[in-house]
Amino acid sequence: MKLNLIFQSTFCILNFGALAAPNILLIVSEDNGQELSCYGEPYVQTPVLDNLATEGVLFKNAYVAQAGCSQCRASFLTGLYPHQNGQIGLATWKFRMYDENTPNIVRSLKESGYRTGLIGKLHVNPESAFPFDFKAISSANFGRKDQYRYATEAKRFMTADDSPFFLSVNFPDAHRPFTTQVDGLPSDPLSGDDVKPLEYFGIDNAELRQQTADYYNCMNRLDTLIGELLQALDETGKAEDTIVVYFGDHGADMLRGKRTSYEGGTRVPLIVKWPSRWSSNHVSNELVSLVDLAPTLLETAGATLISNLPGRSLVPLLKGEPTNWREYLFTEYHIHSAHNYYPQRTAQDKRFKLVRNLMPGEVNPGYAFTNNRFFEGLMETIESADEPIRSAYLNMERPVEYELYDLQADPYEYSNLAGDASHAKTLVRLQKELQAWREETNDPMLDPRNVSRLKGEIDACFTDGQPDKQKLTLTYPEYFFE
Repeated sequence: MKLNLIFQSTFCILNFGALAAPNILLIVSEDNGQELSCYGEPYVQTPVLDNLATEGVLFKNAYVAQAGCSQCRASFLTGLYPHQNGQIGLATWKFRMYDENTPNIVRSLKESGYRTGLIGKLHVNPESAFPFDFKAISSANFGRKDQYRYATEAKRFMTADDSPFFLSVNFPDAHRPFTTQVDGLPSDPLSGDDVKPLEYFGIDNAELRQQTADYYNCMNRLDTLIGELLQALDETGKAEDTIVVYFGDHGADMLRGKRTSYEGGTRVPLIVKWPSRWSSNHVSNELVSLVDLAPTLLETAGATLISNLPGRSLVPLLKGEPTNWREYLFTEYHIHSAHNYYPQRTAQDKRFKLVRNLMPGEVNPGYAFTNNRFFEGLMETIESADEPIRSAYLNMERPVEYELYDLQADPYEYSNLAGDASHAKTLVRLQKELQAWREETNDPMLDPRNVSRLKGEIDACFTDGQPDKQKLTLTYPEYFFE
């Protein structure tokens, strides 16, 4: 069974007056959560993004569909959850969308007369599904080489002609390695003595402080580079006709962040600045997902629409209009590389969050993968932590089926309330909502045979405890919807 998504060639008439189609500048950063000064992070200085937030709409509760690079990128480009489009793991590990012809915003905007450009990595398979007119700096560029080129290539594309453009600029920061300084950026780098570890770690040692400092240095450098990009936009004379969207593709590559379903992995910054003639500057506290970007951008562009998308247009929230917004938000996890297959599904409202582990009682290989790869001596720090933090870490290694968290009282998700009788009604309510969403979106992992079959394919590529990419054979696009 393939996805039944079709194009609707309908021109949207918005309540913005008879205006030309706006340009769209999409700015994507790597591996960072809401660690920006406009989100209240005290150790990070991001004046460029702070100003963008002041001039636009800052979303306090924005979430990715899955906390992984390829998975998130495929989701915001197609408007579909990973289990719907097929990009459930990294493109560099052979994971791919089910169908090259999956509708996406690049195709829709091209069909509506937009020039389309990509600077930085795409990281979705197959690349041919996204027919960009212009590409530059196609590598991930984790070495941070020639960083000035992001702005100069963007300006070259934006000034090529006067037709409306869609340009996605993808920066390497703050992906690992957490490079302290590159080309003099940031000008005054932080050290471990200047900071405290990210709050959702719940633990502290010298190594964590230094890693946090260098992560913050990446964020400070990112802000400067985004400033150069926005200056290039201003110099084109097209800024007043351009929608600027900034977001992170998932949380930091740190403890309880990237490759998890916790807030540190799924909750990201999202800032949208509209042309001043449409402006509505405020902060939104609604639950939004990056799958909402596709319907939003297509609507504001008056472009070809895609039917049957699970997301909602953010236009009412951007305009600051009263609206009956979603009560529940959903995320998921499958796998990143072959090292960490451990599928999960989540449902949350503005207070409570439910995590369902689809392989309960089995060891989550992602726990050791993160701990052993990045943090020497970490287990000693975890063992000496106070409760409930110590148990929260240890329970990550072999999770129970359900985890329930009160995000108001416990924003860093340390105390699992799933077994607490006083929260039984909340547990049942979120279980029902999660099940309904999975059925509505045709989740292939509703069938436990698919969970096991994919695990078998992953396990088959291991030799002496380590996966071999060359031995990995993936056939899930053929059997997930049999």
